[in-house]
Order: sequence, then structure tokens, then C-alpha cells
Amino acid sequence: MKNNIQPKTDYLRLYGELKNERVSWLSAWKDLCAYLAPTRGFFDGQTPNRGRRLDHKTLLDSDPCLAVEILSAGMMSGLTSPARSWFDLGLTPRELEKCPGVREWLGEIKRCLEEAFSASNVYSTLHTFYQEIAVFGTAAFLLEEDPQKGIRCRPFTIGEYSLGTDALGRVNRFGREFFLTAPQMQESFGLKNLPPAIRQEAAQNRPARYHKILHLIFPNPEFSKECLDNRHMAYSSVYLTETGHLLRQSGYREFPVIAARWEVKQSADAYGRGPGWKCLGDVKMLQKMQKAKLVALDKNTNPPVMVSANVQGEVNLLPGGITRYNGTTDAAVKPAYQVQADLSSLENAISSVRSTIRSQFFADVFLMLSAQNYSNMTAAEVAERHQEKMLILGPVLERLKNELLDPLIDRAFALLDRQGFLPSAPESVQGLKMKVEYVSLIARAQKAAGLAALVQGINYAATLSAAWPKVAERVDYNRALEEGLSSLGVAPALLKDSEK
Repeated sequence: MKNNIQPKTDYLRLYGELKNERVSWLSAWKDLCAYLAPTRGFFDGQTPNRGRRLDHKTLLDSDPCLAVEILSAGMMSGLTSPARSWFDLGLTPRELEKCPGVREWLGEIKRCLEEAFSASNVYSTLHTFYQEIAVFGTAAFLLEEDPQKGIRCRPFTIGEYSLGTDALGRVNRFGREFFLTAPQMQESFGLKNLPPAIRQEAAQNRPARYHKILHLIFPNPEFSKECLDNRHMAYSSVYLTETGHLLRQSGYREFPVIAARWEVKQSADAYGRGPGWKCLGDVKMLQKMQKAKLVALDKNTNPPVMVSANVQGEVNLLPGGITRYNGTTDAAVKPAYQVQADLSSLENAISSVRSTIRSQFFADVFLMLSAQNYSNMTAAEVAERHQEKMLILGPVLERLKNELLDPLIDRAFALLDRQGFLPSAPESVQGLKMKVEYVSLIARAQKAAGLAALVQGINYAATLSAAWPKVAERVDYNRALEEGLSSLGVAPALLKDSEK
């Protein structure tokens, strides 16, 4: 911060600006939380470590929550599956990979990254990340170094944090609120850095009482490449109490928060909108229809009744119950009106709304992708089944690549490299930037969708070569083989050199 500005005033002002920018989003987030993610969200007025009662009068049908789970599980297995390789590392131009020791070095780097992801909480964090972005359209987590496992994540839920963007629409500011007890604050920040009242509370070991802590991450106006201390890094990190007492000031070399949006309306928007926004009306309608069906069933099995004045005592409506009656003509107890609910039509309407909600969450797409067996399919069948679906998911996947996958790998690589977990690069490629290529299930499906054009071109050339044999000489079949296998996700290293 500028030297002529009081840090306390400046930090609180910056945090207040971030909170004010998200005010207009809170009502929608709370609505989405109530109908689609009852176990997510943390908003003002809530306290930590308190079980929140679920509103089962609102959530009568759990199918929308199941659709969210299918989408998050599909994104997990399709983009970042812990059970299979989902990224490869290379160099540009690719010819550099033929230099001595380069291919082995890239393989070792990839192995170290995969082991760090598996040993840490990255994959569990990504699962909740996909749930959040599916419902709220925005998700974020903090990626920091860990002395034992190399990296660790701190996941966040909606309402817990605030975001800010730069002129290009990239998230570069972050603020959050969290709660610690006095002993926890002493452990995190040291006793001497605490305010006097909290210091005394920690020393006396009083019963646990939570205190609100503010955490800010923002571009450092005093950034300097020459200075290596954490006060002059690219991003400042500040912890302070809600009264402005500074607990810790440090920095980050890279922006440590991985924040992604499903889609944004304008580049200036710090938060996104996802499938949950589009189908919230359908979800509310589904819950209302389920309530109507339950009321109709209840009236069918236990209809409202009229009771004659000649009935003695109370009416016993239990099976086998006896109600005494002095009259001779009219029935003692009879239905007030006939209930003839068309439950079949109502159930069909409910099924139609469920199908719409599942489509909005791409549940059919991910169930189809997970059940697919590529080995028994031709390229034309793969293209036919996936091309339309991938066109729908294409913009979303591209945004997730730019805002989630690329920052995750870049940040993890930087953290592991600085801690000495990664091998040194060969001299021939030192200083060059690596290229990441994604080979996940969804990435392969997108590539396979373009394989049909290659196959059609080869078949067309073969047809022409029957009449003009010289046509076949113009087709580079070795290159076509490489492109086709690459589209199917087969590693180029498995191919022999063309000269051999």
C-alpha cells in the first residue's frame, strides 16, 4: 500500500469494496442454495461449526440435487479423473522433445505433478469445486505449498469469499471471512501479533469463542523483481481482524486463488452464472408439483369428511374403528366432496420437468460419455454421438481450461519447483515454457469428433486412387496415422520413427 495511506483504513476499504460488489448476487445465491445445494453456502449471520437445519418442506424432490451430483461427477471423471492421466506435457516446437533427456524429463515432471495431486487434497477439492460452479456459476479455492505433500488446497463455498477482476476480466483480487478461536489465532499468527483482548483470552484458555478474520489478496503496488522478500512479491496477502488490527502481511509470487466462472454476461463481471441459474424456475415448479401430488394422494387416502349431528362422541377414522350413530337414514360420516385427481398425468408432467432439469445439468451427456466404449466404435459413430454434445459444452470447457486447469498446473508446478520436488531441466531446454495438452475423457471426445473428417478424406482419396493411382502418392499416410491416433488419445511415443 502507499506509504501516505494508513494500512488499516486502506485494507478495510478494499475489503468493503469487494463485499459491496457481490451484494446484488447474494439473493440469487441463497435461492440456489435452498433449492439445489442445501449443504453449501456460508452467508453473513451464520456461525461456523453449527449444523444447519434443512428445509424439507421446500426440498420434496431430490432429483435436482442428483442432477448436480451427476454433473460434478461427470466433470470430475471427464476432466480431471484421479484414476487416469488427464494431461500431458510437451514443448513448442515439438522437435525440441527429441533432444537428449528431454522426453524423460517431461515424463518425470508429469509423474511428480500427478503424485502431488494424488497425495494432497486436490481431487476432493475439485469435486466440491464442480458442485459449486454447476449450481452457482462461480467456484474458488486457494492453492498453497505444503512441506510434506508439496501442495494443499483450501476450498471455499459461495458467500464465504469475494472476487475482483482486472481490466481484462481476469480474477486478480480476493477477500474472504473466516472464524478462529483465540488459541487457533495464537497458533496461526503468534501470540505477539494478536490484539490485547484476544491475547489475554488465549493466555487464560477461556471457552472457545470465534473471532472473525479477514483475508485479502491483491496486486502489490510495491512489487519489485529485484527484492526477494514477501513484502515485494507480485501479490500481497493480508490477514486482519474486523476492527482492522493487522495479524500478518506477506505475499505470493503468483495469484494463489483458482477461481473459475461457468459463463459471464460481461467481461467486467467478477461472478458467473451456471446451469443452476437457468433451471431454478423448473426446480421450483418441480417442488410445487410434488407438493400438489402429495396433497392429491393424501386427499385420496384420507379425504375430508362431513359428520352427521347424530354421531355420538368422536369419529374414529382408524381401520376397524367404530363410530356410534343414532340416525336411521343419512350416513353418519361421508366425504365432503369427491377427489378425482389425475395422478397419471401429474406424474408424466413431473417426469418431463425432471428430464428438463437433467438436460440443463448435462446429466444425459455425462452418463453417455462414462458408458462409452471407444474400442468397439468406429470414428463415424464417435463423431455422431459426441459432436453435437461437445459443441454445447465447448465454450464452458474452454473457460474451465483457461480459469481452472491451466492455473492449477502452473501454480502447482511453481510451488513444487521452488520446494525442490521437481528435477532440473536439461540444459538444451532451460528457460523454455512447457506446453500442456489435455488428454482427459472429454478432451479425447472432442478430438474424436473431428476424426470423421479425416476418415472421410482418406476414403475419398482411396476412391479417387482407383481411377487415378497417382492420387494415393499425394496422401501422407504417416501423418494421417499420427493425427488419427492423437485424436483418439494414443501417446505419440508409441509410434516408431518413420525411418525405422
